[in-house]
Amino acid sequence: MTGVVCAPMHLEAAALRVPGVRVLHTGMGPRRAAESARRFSGATPILVAGVAGAVTDQVAPGDVVVATEVDGPDGPVPLRSAPLLAGALRRLGLTVHLGPIASSDTVVDGAERARFAERGALAVDMESAQFADVPAPMAVVRTIVDTPGSPLLRPGTFIRGISGLRSLRLAAPALRDWCAAAGSGELLLASPRSFCAGVDRAIEIVERALERYGAPVYVRRQIVHNAHVVRRLEDLGAVFVQEVEEVPEGATTVLAAHGVAPTVRAAAEVRDLRVIDATCPLVTKVHNEVRRYSARGDTVFLIGHAEHEEVEGTVGEAPGQVVVVEDASAAAQVRAADPEKVAYAMQTTLAVDEAEEIASVLRKRFPAMAAPRRDDICYATTNRQRAVRAVADSADVVLVVGSANSSNSQRLVEVARRQGAAAHLVDDVSEVDLRWLAGAAKIGITAGASAPPHLVEELTRCLGGLGRNSVRDSQVADEDIRFTLPREVG
Repeated sequence: MTGVVCAPMHLEAAALRVPGVRVLHTGMGPRRAAESARRFSGATPILVAGVAGAVTDQVAPGDVVVATEVDGPDGPVPLRSAPLLAGALRRLGLTVHLGPIASSDTVVDGAERARFAERGALAVDMESAQFADVPAPMAVVRTIVDTPGSPLLRPGTFIRGISGLRSLRLAAPALRDWCAAAGSGELLLASPRSFCAGVDRAIEIVERALERYGAPVYVRRQIVHNAHVVRRLEDLGAVFVQEVEEVPEGATTVLAAHGVAPTVRAAAEVRDLRVIDATCPLVTKVHNEVRRYSARGDTVFLIGHAEHEEVEGTVGEAPGQVVVVEDASAAAQVRAADPEKVAYAMQTTLAVDEAEEIASVLRKRFPAMAAPRRDDICYATTNRQRAVRAVADSADVVLVVGSANSSNSQRLVEVARRQGAAAHLVDDVSEVDLRWLAGAAKIGITAGASAPPHLVEELTRCLGGLGRNSVRDSQVADEDIRFTLPREVG
């Protein structure tokens, strides 16, 4: 059932009445709010919205506070969908704060504000607590009129009130989208998902290098393609650079998981860098294949994306003999110096079905073509694609957690879409568009091999706050692979 926006005052209700929003004027104060709350069963999602007072000067008039928890009859009640709603409001250009909203029986001012601030609240109202025990998805959004530095009964309140109501009206589309997205349903978790052995190894290498050699430790390019991982390692003391020429001579330097060309290693040697190689062993396997094929004079068709770091590094093993083949159309036209002396290799993070289509075209054109002894696409990529395919078969929408520059994450989106599901890539829960979830009874969730597991846990928790409380894990494979660490940090 579509949710209802509950507004205490007539002015608030008027500000929120835009197309598609069901608004209930509940009346101001705890008594009237309690009377309105009794009208709801557990089937109707509730979003309490209106103006309020801030209890800290960190929140300014006109800002929006989205409640992460409200007062309940037995203590704080968490509102788990708050990050989803906050993201939608920020995309509307509003200044949004996430935190607790407390409730009071009367208008709060003076020392009372400080008392609520000591409890950790950002704002205080008189109505949200009365809805806290309704057994349905709930959210609370308040726009700020008064603050400790700008009290309610002071000159300027009228102007601040207009600012608060204006923000409330601007927020209305996001509130509408929350109401449409809230409702019961099921979460389908694809498994395996998130970190693979190569990513775990690469991150651990940087962490151990920092412990052993101290900060700063320099890392060429992103250690793995995930913004959250990079930010965390930066906080620990890692410094990310584009090229080794940016690294001070003699410094400790980690080469990222995607592999590098021999010229990069040579440049590091010239600068006398202490190099720790975090290249995934499965990428190293592809480099070894290219060296073996090129050493015997073969033209090597490298199936992959030319701009990807892994492909750049692999091409660097034999630049004059490696030809990148990005799709079946290119495979149908590519040429070799000697059609009898050709081989192929693959980028490890490709979509399995597309890579095989390209390889099939090459095999038909070059019957003598040598192939890898084992498939180059890594086990983790294959398993995650099988898992998302299984989920997408029955999901209305699939959310893939991963950064935009992550090839394996992008491929998961493509695989899900080819199965007929709507699919979207998000770096974290803040990027989920509530409009994607309207009417979606079954939501699939997976994550690329470079995305931290805690991001999936947060997304699952937030979607549960919308009413998707049933969770089913769809596992297609077990992964127990572990790669050894290099001796410099082992």
